[in-house]
Amino acid sequence: MNNLKIWLSSPHMGGNEQKYVKEAFDSNWVAPLGPNVSAFEQDLEQYIKEDFCVAALSSGTAAIHLGLVLLDVKVGDEVICQSFTFSASANPILYQGATPIFVDSESETWNICPIALEEAIVDRIAKGKKPKAIIAVHLYGMPFKVDEINAVANKYEIPILEDSAEALGSSFRGKKCGTFGEIGVLSFNGNKIITTSGGGALVAKTRVLKEKAIFFATQSRDNAPHYQHSEIGYNYRLSNICAGIGRGQMEVLDKHIALRRKMHDFYVNYFSSIDGITVSIEPNSDFKSNYWLSTILVDSTKINGKTREDLRLALENENIESRPLWKPMHLQPIFKKYPYYGKKVAEKLFENGLCLPSGSNLGDADRDRISKAMNVFFK
Repeated sequence: MNNLKIWLSSPHMGGNEQKYVKEAFDSNWVAPLGPNVSAFEQDLEQYIKEDFCVAALSSGTAAIHLGLVLLDVKVGDEVICQSFTFSASANPILYQGATPIFVDSESETWNICPIALEEAIVDRIAKGKKPKAIIAVHLYGMPFKVDEINAVANKYEIPILEDSAEALGSSFRGKKCGTFGEIGVLSFNGNKIITTSGGGALVAKTRVLKEKAIFFATQSRDNAPHYQHSEIGYNYRLSNICAGIGRGQMEVLDKHIALRRKMHDFYVNYFSSIDGITVSIEPNSDFKSNYWLSTILVDSTKINGKTREDLRLALENENIESRPLWKPMHLQPIFKKYPYYGKKVAEKLFENGLCLPSGSNLGDADRDRISKAMNVFFK
């Protein structure tokens, strides 16, 4: 097999990242904090608009954790979390000694179901434990049903921690994801729309909330000439070097989103004539997805019994990476003992769904290889 591997979603540099990193080295700003961090935060604030404030952190997971800290989630509290997501959405709940309450997805956006969400809230209140927060995720870049989810959250006065780790650049009715909750979360992991090699950000409604997040992220050091700490702190700040990469990546963010959407269009066109394959698409014009990953559902009853796993292995045989959809959290060994509300939407998505190569650095030759591999599979 001589073909180079086609990755699911690999880093895509724009060209100016090294300039900002060199500035960090030339000025000896190689530790956390520094001009690149401040400038990167400003770039993100200008991009998402809406007068939100951004704190650059070491990962999206760190941002979720600090979001829970800022929402005063403590030992014994309950936090509702979308089950169909990556484990990083749920792990920080356990960091705080709280209990995750998992909720099923709806079938249009694959995100948290408003009906199951309300059922969970009503039942937890009836059991004497009102949830402290709701973690809702924009999965694969697709915005969740903002109006419906916010309506439920507002009805019961429960804040939303908005996991937009996969949704930088996505929007609902023209408003950027990351700005619909009490606190938003972004990720710049190596496989995301843009990367800082590893990193994330917390999106706050106020400057005061941002400064509190930064306080916690820098070991909660009190204002004193010596090291004094009155609260638990964390080492969660982004480094000046990584932020330099982020500044270069921000220059090509919209271009990379357009290229991801082009890959999605390729799959929509390819599968338009293949019965049994459904490509995930925006429900209507209110939703705009960055299509971080293009995803499909495979109905084996319509393609001679072939499953999504058969397709994954066929692509793997051609050195093309694909991946099953997220395994729901309520099916994970570490989380299976916790309450779950809903039906089996998330389970069926996991059973039949596949993520396809979606990187912004894929070109016509890559699309041709993918087409040929799938032509053989579906012939």
